[in-house]
Amino acid sequence: MDGWNKFQSSLAGLNLGQSANKLAKGFNTSVQATKERLGQVAVDEITELPQEYKDLEARVDNLRQVHLTLLRITKVYETETYDYPTQIQESISELGTTIGQGISNFAATNLRGTNLPVPPPATPPIAQHKTLPHALGRASTTAAATLQAATGGGDEKLGKALDTYSSAWEKIADARIEQDAAIKTQFLQPWQTTLSTSIAVAMKARQAVRVSRLELDSAKQVLKTTGPSKQETARLEVENAEDDLVQKTEVAITLMKAVLDNPEPLKNLNELAKAQLIYYATAAEALSTVQGEIEELSVAAEGEYR
Repeated sequence: MDGWNKFQSSLAGLNLGQSANKLAKGFNTSVQATKERLGQVAVDEITELPQEYKDLEARVDNLRQVHLTLLRITKVYETETYDYPTQIQESISELGTTIGQGISNFAATNLRGTNLPVPPPATPPIAQHKTLPHALGRASTTAAATLQAATGGGDEKLGKALDTYSSAWEKIADARIEQDAAIKTQFLQPWQTTLSTSIAVAMKARQAVRVSRLELDSAKQVLKTTGPSKQETARLEVENAEDDLVQKTEVAITLMKAVLDNPEPLKNLNELAKAQLIYYATAAEALSTVQGEIEELSVAAEGEYR
């Protein structure tokens, strides 16, 4: 009996009227949105939002689109192999090497204590960076070694030139890794953070304004069609909805202004340009130095040939 009394008390404590009111308001709002989408509501019956709010909406939309557009392109810096020419072929070769190492290590571990010969554990190869500068540097080094071996280490001009060329690309390769790391931490991460925090919060506030505006216009429609006995209640609903829309609009305007005034995106863009400038300046300096040496070898070789 005590349990039943507690259950009745808990039911009495529930605000069923308020829950029903929320459900009804949500339903009316959905109906209002559907009617507007289908063109069943006259333009003059849709509450006009302040021009300042609409202007800020357009500017925030543009800012959001700018972030999405640049991120689509610059996210390539998160993947080291974005310019690597032989990625697929080497990946297949590395997969075979990895499987072979796994089999050797498994045998080395599980054949101990048996009469079968135990193979030594396989040591994985040193990981290599996979970028175009690294590929050019390694290819040039290999080519130089091949030519020098063929001439017995003599004065082979092309071999010397390739060796010099490879040294430049080794410097450029290091700069490339530093560039990508700087872009990821100084541009990509903060740029994405701005998009997912301050811009997202402003967009959420705008959605709250939209819902509030729909609730107001729905309440106005109810007021127009309700009977005399419920006129006062319906009128209060309209007034409350008006106050709610004003409050939410002011909040959204404040948040959108904060997003547009935020200097971080400009600062992040500067970091992107700076990282790229350092990389290309390093590349230009390295190639400029070795190009003069290669040109001397080229002129000498042409003179000897003629």
